[in-house]
Amino acid sequence: MAILKIARMGHPILIRKAEAVGEPGAAEIRHLVADMIETMLDAGGVGLAAPQVHVPLRLFVFRIPPERAGAAGDDGAMPITVVINPEIAFLGEERILRWEGCLSIPGLRAAVPRYARIRYAGVDCDERPVGAVASGFHAGVVQHEYDHLDGILYPMRMQDLSKFGFTEELARAGAMEGAG
Repeated sequence: MAILKIARMGHPILIRKAEAVGEPGAAEIRHLVADMIETMLDAGGVGLAAPQVHVPLRLFVFRIPPERAGAAGDDGAMPITVVINPEIAFLGEERILRWEGCLSIPGLRAAVPRYARIRYAGVDCDERPVGAVASGFHAGVVQHEYDHLDGILYPMRMQDLSKFGFTEELARAGAMEGAG
C-alpha cells in the first residue's frame, strides 16, 4: 500500500465529473481503494474520493469514528466503508448547517448546508451492495464525498461566507459552535 498525493483546490480534476467504475472488483480498483484508505487514515480524514487522489472515478471511502458520532441525531460510529458507483437520494427538505473541512482544502473550514437525511447505495470491491439511510454526521460525510464525484467542492455549497475561515482562527473565536 502507498500514501497517495492529494489534489489541492485549483487542480482541474477536482471540478470535473468522475466516470463510472467499469469493474469494481478489478485488481487496480482494489489496489486504489487500499491506497485511498491508507491515505485517508494517514491524513486523519473521515472520507476520501478518488478524484482527490487524481483518479477520475466514481468511488469514495469513509469512516465515522466514535468521537465524531456522539451528537444527537447521529447514526453512530461506522467502520471504513467503500462505495463504488454511488447513487444518493435526499429524504425530505430539511437541511442543517455542518462544519466541514477537506483534505483538498487544508486548514480551512466552513458551515455548509446539507440535507439532514439521505439514502445512498453503491457496491464494494466484491460487488456486494452497500448503502444506508443516513443522518447527522454520517449523512454529511457521504454528501461531501459524493459531491467530489460531481466536481463540487464544499465552498461551492456555501450560502454565508462569514462562516468560512482558517480552522485555527475559527476555533480561537469559538465560531464553530452551534452548527452541525
